[in-house]
Amino acid sequence: MSEIIPHWLQKQASLSPGKLALETPEGTKMTFGELHQAVDANARKLASLGVRKGSRVAVLSHNSVEMVVLVHALSYIGATLILLNTRLTAAEWSFQLQDSEAELLLAAAKYEKQAEAAGVPLQTIELLQEQPAKEYTCCTELHLDEVFSIIYTSGTTGNPKGVEHTYGNHWWSAIGSALNLGLSQDDKWLSPLPMFHVGGLSSIFKSAIYGMPLYVTQGFDEEIVQTAIMEHGVTIVSVVTVMLQRLLRLQEEDGITYPKTFRCMLLGGGPAPLHVLEEAKRRSIPVFQSYGMTETASQIVTLSPEDSIRKLGSAGKALVPAQLRIISESGLAKPDEAGEIQVKGPMITKGYYRNQEATEAAFQEGWLSTGDIGYTDEEGYLYVLDRRKDLIISGGENIYPAEVEGVLTSHPAIAEAAVIGQADPQWGAVPVAFLVKNEEVGIEDLQAYCRARLARYKIPKQWKWVDELPRNASNKLMRYKLQQKLDEGGV
Repeated sequence: MSEIIPHWLQKQASLSPGKLALETPEGTKMTFGELHQAVDANARKLASLGVRKGSRVAVLSHNSVEMVVLVHALSYIGATLILLNTRLTAAEWSFQLQDSEAELLLAAAKYEKQAEAAGVPLQTIELLQEQPAKEYTCCTELHLDEVFSIIYTSGTTGNPKGVEHTYGNHWWSAIGSALNLGLSQDDKWLSPLPMFHVGGLSSIFKSAIYGMPLYVTQGFDEEIVQTAIMEHGVTIVSVVTVMLQRLLRLQEEDGITYPKTFRCMLLGGGPAPLHVLEEAKRRSIPVFQSYGMTETASQIVTLSPEDSIRKLGSAGKALVPAQLRIISESGLAKPDEAGEIQVKGPMITKGYYRNQEATEAAFQEGWLSTGDIGYTDEEGYLYVLDRRKDLIISGGENIYPAEVEGVLTSHPAIAEAAVIGQADPQWGAVPVAFLVKNEEVGIEDLQAYCRARLARYKIPKQWKWVDELPRNASNKLMRYKLQQKLDEGGV
């Protein structure tokens, strides 16, 4: 018999109806009781559109209170949620809608024109409120083994795959995070990460499961985030490296110090340069690195607060419900030996929707092969080096782009850096750097700077100046787009 629990939002509305659930920079506030009422009302409107238990409904929207309400409303009905990335093209949306067998697309009005070409019945979120209400059977219980959401991977090679998340995946992700970071009655979480990605989506569930207010912003704006921390009681912020860098820069410009009530920045999205973590430490900003992916329903490895200084640069250890191992070419890796990161636990997807081949390829005896390279030290702390697909092998030596990027961005003249490999007849591949500058600097100066900090084979052989680096909606670097430009001779 599968595990069944009360619906987490309905439980909070019963336990703490007057407690704050949502807040926005514009001044909107909603209690758990009010959120439950809004969700129920939206579920009735969805029912009038034919949405029922088992329906497959796609949502295309930026972060908003309305999106939070829709996510919960679909769970009240028992429908499956399919999340679409707002930055994709209509053709990409169309593939994901057809692959997921979506019956209805709910889109924010700003995307209506592009979404019309996606080939699925369309309803704008704004006009949903004009729909009549219809009675429906509300799901008061959640079956933890039931699939609730599907999120498509980035699809850097071939078509993207639909990652299935059960209610249990989301539940155990939230529980694992709480057991690591702890909970406070005063907590208020701000996640500027897109809610159509798993990191942003997870904050919706954490809010309902913990009974914790969620500070909802449309996206990332460092001034809005800083104001939320300084004036609105935000205690935890989810960030990726580029967001943290901008917040550190703003804090320095404004000459402020965060209040002692601020608990931490939860940092994901890939390895952070050591100099950024050290700068945050100097400014007394707790930064807890984490590691996770779509398939793990957000973080699965996080650095515990007591280890944040002693293990600076580490992603930490697997959360309480999870396991971690490193597999090298010779088998189970020894401490400090690099290999592929594999993980196991109840927050990990059961597989990819309608793609048994990809599912079987991803798992080995219950362990998920992440495709990432890393190592654990003598104490078992994980250090993430890079994506396996981004690894540059030059003359038999491994070059991890993240390491080189960390050195380059530690130079005061460099704002951002990306390193990729280019085929070379002598070495097999050589590193090429794409740089965004803060101020003028010569290539010779950068080469000398790198020689003092990197082995010679790691120093870029080509240097490309760009106005900006390609990033996805979560601000993660998309190296493959730079690779395409380099291969096509466009830079």
